[in-house]
Amino acid sequence: MPIRDLLFVLTMIVMRVVSEPTANASFLLLAGYALLGRSQAIKALALSWLFSMLNPTLVAATTFASTGRFLIIGAAALSVLSRSGLLGKNRQISLMTFATLILGLLLVVHSLVVSPFADVSILKAISWTLVTTTLLAAWGALNVNERAVLTNQMFNGLILVLICSLPLLALPQGYSRNETGFQGVLGHPQAFGPTMALLGVWAAAGMLGDRRPPWWRVLLTGACLLLIVLSEARTAGVGMVLGFAMAVVLVPILSRQRIRVMFHGLRSPRLYIVLTGAVIGGLLSGVALTDRIGSYIDKRGGGGSVLDAYQTSRGALLNTMVDNIEANPWKGIGFGIASNPSEMIIERESVFGLPSGAPIEKGVLPYQVAEEVGLLGVVFVLLWLGMAIKRASRVSVTSLAMALTVLMLNMGESTFFSPGGMGLMPLILFTWAVSVSPTNRQG
Repeated sequence: MPIRDLLFVLTMIVMRVVSEPTANASFLLLAGYALLGRSQAIKALALSWLFSMLNPTLVAATTFASTGRFLIIGAAALSVLSRSGLLGKNRQISLMTFATLILGLLLVVHSLVVSPFADVSILKAISWTLVTTTLLAAWGALNVNERAVLTNQMFNGLILVLICSLPLLALPQGYSRNETGFQGVLGHPQAFGPTMALLGVWAAAGMLGDRRPPWWRVLLTGACLLLIVLSEARTAGVGMVLGFAMAVVLVPILSRQRIRVMFHGLRSPRLYIVLTGAVIGGLLSGVALTDRIGSYIDKRGGGGSVLDAYQTSRGALLNTMVDNIEANPWKGIGFGIASNPSEMIIERESVFGLPSGAPIEKGVLPYQVAEEVGLLGVVFVLLWLGMAIKRASRVSVTSLAMALTVLMLNMGESTFFSPGGMGLMPLILFTWAVSVSPTNRQG
């Protein structure tokens, strides 16, 4: 990262931490930073995610986060749009970006017709469409060198989140949310665990493509797995393992490339040394390891199997969603609407009364889509996701593993269509995975 950019980013982080006035101002500065270029737009969105998700016991409070996020999204979109050529004669738009715009338009129309809170649904549909198309257009327009530099910066940024969290393992601030699950520098174990899952699958998949995986990458993968267990975020652990395993199985099929060409790391003794060490360590740990993993699976639920634990934590949410799907199978209840609409808490800004926030909790992405936009909407979303997964498979096993892990993380707590909170970072990495064009795929 250029020294100027690095100093600017560090200054904004310090401002976010020290006091409420400077924390509010940091969002304004991020919006200005997003206007400087495509890479800056993506980094501004990533920092917006970080600023919103930071552990409240470590940083100053802010009253501008909700409005500030929208300003940053708007600035990033304007920055990318002004450089895309869409406003001039040489209009170029990728198929993936065009498909996202069509899907977003369908969500807006559906919101007008079906939603009991049309303004809330429209705002959420426009917000997701704007963020996703902006990220797809920005990633896709970067040349090989720009993409490589920004990819390394994103990867190193997540590593810094891990490193800065380690000292909190011995401090109560690292467990302040529920006193048991480790949350590190983030505001919730259910945010920290998935973040480590994304970093872990990035590191693990990178080992398969390297003839001689570096030891730091091996250790990083192990550290991510350990921190996921400590966070008690079961969906994160399952999502990382399933995303990685599915990518290994599917990428040779979808990309039609030979396994030995794609998985150079399978020839490396280091990979097998790590696997052997993990098995021996597990055997030596014996009861202690079993108890810890059992506690991780059970998570104070008193159940036995993983399925029992899943039913205990998500059963009530799923039951309500299933009831809504059965009652409204074709039209749904409205995009971004809670399963019990009467219980929604809608935050509105004071000037025009527009909704600035309406948080909801949904357990499983497929059920969420079916509940909110009906079975016809599920078809359009599946077509869009199928196109995205196909594109990711043509790039590398790392891209496919990242895209699949993001989706698997949404099997326990659905955040894919919520770019205003925890869902923003997974969406940044999902669009990174599916946005490589034929002209820069070689990078």
